[in-house]
Amino acid sequence: MATQEPDRSARRRWFRMPASPRPEPAQEESEAPVPLEVPPVDAPPVKLDTIAPAPVDTAVAIPDAEPAPEPPAPETPAFPEPTDEEVAASMTLPRVISIANQKGGVVKTTTAVNLGAALAEIGYRVLVVDLDPQGNATTGLGISHRNVEGSIYDVIMNDTPVDDCVEPTSVKNLFVCPATIDLAGAEIELVPAFSRELKLKRALQGARDDYDFTLIDCPPSLGLLTVNGLAASDDVIVPIQCEYYALEGLGQLLRNVALVKSNLNPELEVRGIVLTMYDARTRLAVQVEAEVREHFGPKVYRTVVPRTVRISEGPSFGEPIIVFDPSSRGAIAYRELAKEVSRGTSRRAG
Repeated sequence: MATQEPDRSARRRWFRMPASPRPEPAQEESEAPVPLEVPPVDAPPVKLDTIAPAPVDTAVAIPDAEPAPEPPAPETPAFPEPTDEEVAASMTLPRVISIANQKGGVVKTTTAVNLGAALAEIGYRVLVVDLDPQGNATTGLGISHRNVEGSIYDVIMNDTPVDDCVEPTSVKNLFVCPATIDLAGAEIELVPAFSRELKLKRALQGARDDYDFTLIDCPPSLGLLTVNGLAASDDVIVPIQCEYYALEGLGQLLRNVALVKSNLNPELEVRGIVLTMYDARTRLAVQVEAEVREHFGPKVYRTVVPRTVRISEGPSFGEPIIVFDPSSRGAIAYRELAKEVSRGTSRRAG
């Protein structure tokens, strides 16, 4: 029996979908061009010599125009800057200067080390006396506590000459009288001593003329060691951290300086105040600087020591900042501070 094959063409037609007509692209409506109005060109040209000038009333005098006022100059500090002659009259060499502040962490030792190195760099002969039992000024100048034969303790308690304890440093014209841990007991040992407040002053008399500047790094306290440093000094430089707590202790320090001046050292004067760890990004530092300058006027040095990590890295290598990183901001600041401190004086270094 023959089988009839299905009509496949019909099945194809069943599944074939009618093609949808493609949309014709929309034709953009063209706008009719706008005719430009052209002015007539047949008008006669205007001659310039035919235009009559406007009449001027000669009876009315025209005043001259006043010049514009100049902009006001920027405000300058109210305190006058001392002249070189005034500074020279009060800065006769040799000079003994204490770096003192009973508050710790105000860059006191760092200022003593780097200021001494900057003064030695410009030609002065400088001795740094480490009066702090921690001995940071000693190690900051590359001197080990274990390798010294004598220290400032022997000078104060055993009447050892200062010259026998002085150690040279890597910086030309810069010397240090080191401190050891023995100095920690000097506070107690000085209590029963006769004329205990003037022992350092008498000890430095023999070496005073050998140096242009003697910088005493005082401990962060108001004990007998600090009193000895103030009694042996001609001037005091006070480092102040640009924070609120530093301002609290400044008044007490100045009162103690006044007591030492009235009872032990009539020649003692506050030479200047140094703003340290200054960070211009903080509003507090700006406010502290403004308040200190307003209150103390010309006593505040113009140079401000910035907060920079390079200054903190120098002591780990036993080098001042001018040797460790001569082009850093800290080195530039201490060089400028040295110029302010020594302005008007004459060099005696050989």
